[in-house]
Amino acid sequence: MTCSCSVCSLSPASADACLSSPMNFVHSECCSVWITESAFGRRFDYRPKTDPYCQARYTFCPTGSAVPVMKEEDVIEVYRLQAPVWEFKYGDLLGHLKIMHDAVGFKSALTGKNYTMEWYELFQLGNCTFPHLRPGMDAPFWCNQGAACFYEGIDDAHWKENGTLVLVTTISGAMFNEMAKWVKYDNETGIYYETWTVQASPDKKSTVWFDSYECSKFILRTYQKLADLGAVFNKVQTNYTSIILFSGEPIYLGNETSIFGPQGNKTLAAAIRDFYYPFKPHKTVREFFVDLLKIIDRVILNHEFYLFYNLEYWFLPMKFPYLKIIYEEVPLPVGSKASVGV
Repeated sequence: MTCSCSVCSLSPASADACLSSPMNFVHSECCSVWITESAFGRRFDYRPKTDPYCQARYTFCPTGSAVPVMKEEDVIEVYRLQAPVWEFKYGDLLGHLKIMHDAVGFKSALTGKNYTMEWYELFQLGNCTFPHLRPGMDAPFWCNQGAACFYEGIDDAHWKENGTLVLVTTISGAMFNEMAKWVKYDNETGIYYETWTVQASPDKKSTVWFDSYECSKFILRTYQKLADLGAVFNKVQTNYTSIILFSGEPIYLGNETSIFGPQGNKTLAAAIRDFYYPFKPHKTVREFFVDLLKIIDRVILNHEFYLFYNLEYWFLPMKFPYLKIIYEEVPLPVGSKASVGV
């Protein structure tokens, strides 16, 4: 029997009724299977061109260069790099909240050269987290691609002053070259940044409805690839930042075409646009606080959140504590027989 997931095209206030009706309950079980399959970053066949409308305040990867081919007998030191987000602008301000950015560094024994590799938003964090509502366009417009950036040099002061620069393993040049092939695959097929992790509760064993796809996840994938290639990691504690939303079972709503297209649901489309409106950039302090009250009303008082994930929209029935920033350890990996990626 084929399991098809029904689309709840109801208003947010009717979401509970949608899942509580006997007919929809069967479909909601199917949705659970769908959620499990959709909970992690989807792989794509290619990276689409970015729309000229999407503009970055700070140029993406301004000093980027091609990944070099190392001599197989080279010995490469691998460094864990971590610093507060936007440290270049705000110093350690976000470090006090443990909102950290992660990268990885390499140093060649044969050439003495060192390199930095990281993965982050093409058009800054705000654009990846919330869409633009453009005049004349029904659907929210997203500028949410992320990509890998590789460049020569490690800015010691940047990573050491308010963060971390520590040796985690040593690999051969041959292993580095294999990793570089994997990075190319990973970068071409994992293309959309996702800020939020969505969980059922703060309990560590709770259901993860959706996992984030951001800088730290790229570093974790890179470490795992190196472990699969034979790297043995030092005993170093490695903590990472997660921004978590807490929600009951998500309700699948549809994709851009099914919601905002000619045959779409105008009521649902209007509800999604209305939800995202207060998250727009603000020109005045008064405007910011007015919209902040609207966000609190929707997310906390009315338990509503609309999530865009893997090109699909989901309704999240929010629950206490609604949002939490955590900074927890994810241990360095050990190798596995099944190699990641290529």
